[in-house]
Amino acid sequence: MTSTATTARDIGQPALESHGIVNSGRVHWNLSTPRLYEEAIKRREGRLAHLGPFVVRTGHHTGRSPQDRFLVDEPSSSDKVWWGEVNRPISQEHYESLRSQMLAYLQGRDLYVQDCYVGADERYRMPIRAITESAWHNLFAHNMFIRPNEDPSARPEPEFTVIQAPGFHAHPESDGTRSEVFIVLNFGEKTVLIGGTEYAGEIKKSIFTVMNFILPQRNVLSMHCSANMGHDGDVAIFFGLSGTGKTTLSADPNRLLIGDDEHGWSDDGVFNLEGGCYAKVIRLNPEAEPEIYETTRRFGTVLENVMIDAQGRIDLNDASLTENTRAAYPISHIPNATDTGMGGHPTNIIMLTADAFGVLPPVARLTPQQAMYHFLSGYTAKVAGTERGVTEPVATFSTCFGAPFMALSPIVYARLLGEKIQQHGSDVWLVNTGWTGGPYGEGERMKIAHTRAMITATLDGTLRDVPTRIDPVFGLAIPESCPNVPNEVLDPRSTWADPARYDAQATKLAGMFRENFQQFVAEVPQEIAEAGPIG
Repeated sequence: MTSTATTARDIGQPALESHGIVNSGRVHWNLSTPRLYEEAIKRREGRLAHLGPFVVRTGHHTGRSPQDRFLVDEPSSSDKVWWGEVNRPISQEHYESLRSQMLAYLQGRDLYVQDCYVGADERYRMPIRAITESAWHNLFAHNMFIRPNEDPSARPEPEFTVIQAPGFHAHPESDGTRSEVFIVLNFGEKTVLIGGTEYAGEIKKSIFTVMNFILPQRNVLSMHCSANMGHDGDVAIFFGLSGTGKTTLSADPNRLLIGDDEHGWSDDGVFNLEGGCYAKVIRLNPEAEPEIYETTRRFGTVLENVMIDAQGRIDLNDASLTENTRAAYPISHIPNATDTGMGGHPTNIIMLTADAFGVLPPVARLTPQQAMYHFLSGYTAKVAGTERGVTEPVATFSTCFGAPFMALSPIVYARLLGEKIQQHGSDVWLVNTGWTGGPYGEGERMKIAHTRAMITATLDGTLRDVPTRIDPVFGLAIPESCPNVPNEVLDPRSTWADPARYDAQATKLAGMFRENFQQFVAEVPQEIAEAGPIG
């Protein structure tokens, strides 16, 4: 049997030397899923569960660490980056010191390498390389990115490389970081360094940030959204932060899944950036979400922080470790996923929000100006577990429905979106998957059956011609009826026991919208600045 590991005398080691990695242990090059399972089990990195998924723990860090993410302040990108709270700079000197220490840490250690692609459209596809110190993180990369079809020896050199070493920790006092955790992107050297955290989501989101930097400069809108397609070819995209329903609502058995989280929109249509899905699975309902539920029972799926008993059976309802339990699986695990990861221009654009105040309507049609306003606003609630320190929903504004991953100014993405909506005539909708009948803690989460009915009526054209009424506070056009949804659900004020309290909450949220949007007023046309709340 031929080994897929390499030593200093084999072809793998010279390639790693190009990344500055020397004197490593065995290098395991492009292992298959079964071989990565074998390595991970041998190294006791996790447990094999009943029916085949691989269950792992991510230790102290069970969500992203956005405060520990930095972009290197270097000449090729410095004048393009949207610097601020989201994109914090780190000096070239600190980067080089951190990289040198990290490479020294990797000496003598076994390493795992995956050569993959990001971008289903070959014109915008980028070869990447993931170098990890554990087999299960390499399996995560194997699942999440696009697997090459060509022979490994014929694969192109990577344009970007992720080096991930959770066992290596930074020293904030000398390394210029905030803590021992770091996610550092260097657009000049085309390298990402990740250390101090085992949370695998940092791998995929760092590459998403890279594509958010590169694609708009090629006139392609990069989007934090899911996408699916009807059997007649109509495409729908779903913007939204984690926990708002992107993955759940796009996994529709009556439509083809293009992708669940990251996409590009070019002159020819929408394409998936990834080759896998990364779904929240806490309290997953097998009846409401059967496709995703089945992936938690499949060989090849990585389950993060899901509880497992002594007999190897998982419990998706147990949040003992975190609310942010995750399943990472190849998109081929979804039976109705497209083979190409590509579709045409969107007929419908749905902006998902989880309104913790419980005052936004469950569905509303947006004008082009309102679409731009709400895209730039990106209102939602951060849900428990997605980021460190978030234990219950917190109202937030995340521009472009994905501020933590946007490397360029939000105006860049908004202008591209506006141009494409105008050019292709897409209808835009705001859908609230959050609370109704009261705020978080008093009201209840919108029923998924109602949300699905509204999405169905949106995509099949039913809601397009339904009479609407204008919300007096937010100025949104709310349909007066929707099949399979009680009329009172469509009117958020009527779901509250005390309408006066609703009015106060709505006025409060409207004020938050206005205050947040002040940062964009000077850079957008007046009709967009005035497309927000009216009451």
